[in-house]
Amino acid sequence: MGRFRGFFGVFFFLFLMFACAGEEGAAQGAAPKTPPAGKPPEPVRGAAALEAALAAAAVPAEMARRIREEAGPFLAALGGLKDGDPFLRRLVDKGHPLPETYEPDDLVELRYKSYRAGFADVMTLRREAEAALEEMAAAAKKAGIILTVSSAYRSYRYQVGSFDRWTRRLGLAEAERVSARPGRSQHQLGLVVDFGSISNDFANTPAGKWVQANAGRFGWSLSYPRGREGLTGYAWESWHYRYVGTKLQAFIDTWFGGIQQYALRFIHEWENPAGP
Repeated sequence: MGRFRGFFGVFFFLFLMFACAGEEGAAQGAAPKTPPAGKPPEPVRGAAALEAALAAAAVPAEMARRIREEAGPFLAALGGLKDGDPFLRRLVDKGHPLPETYEPDDLVELRYKSYRAGFADVMTLRREAEAALEEMAAAAKKAGIILTVSSAYRSYRYQVGSFDRWTRRLGLAEAERVSARPGRSQHQLGLVVDFGSISNDFANTPAGKWVQANAGRFGWSLSYPRGREGLTGYAWESWHYRYVGTKLQAFIDTWFGGIQQYALRFIHEWENPAGP
């Protein structure tokens, strides 16, 4: 019965969407809009597409059940993400690498107005992420918390050296748990900040507790939660936060229990459906 209600929700949402579009065109006496030359219209996505994406992303049963039953609001929220920066929702993990040549074109140096540097090296982030970091750090400062940034953007070349160092220090198997191979690091997006001493001691500090409670308000999401190594491929990193924007963060919290990996994996499968 729950699955039937989910399917009905999808078709009811699509029916309303097309009905409203038809009424608007009739009221204005306008002809239906046609896609730009050379660009095919987007296919109608229904219950089968939703089921396929949920299965491919291995979304847990209870989470998937709720999405089916509330398919209309879910698809509306999902549709609201498609016009944003695609790199905010880009899945980057062990199975979905970035190209070696990828480097953001809007990197800016960190300004350290309301936060401080953990190391002397010059650090950069994408412009939007740096602005969001400053906004969050200013709010933390008002609460008596000073955030320390210890790592930000890392190039593909940097990650080559980093992974090699961890491999020589810990061996390959353990290095795979605590460090990303080149191209598989979220840091290459220019949207990630490591806070504090880059250890899980951060979770028990006043700064760590404040960030955990408040980061989502500013569009920041914990990438590698405790107890989710089987899902993310990496050990718990209480210090590693990725900027996804407030809209996507709300989507992650509302529909995927705050687990970034489930949401990004689902979006990836939805936007890149497997062939028949």
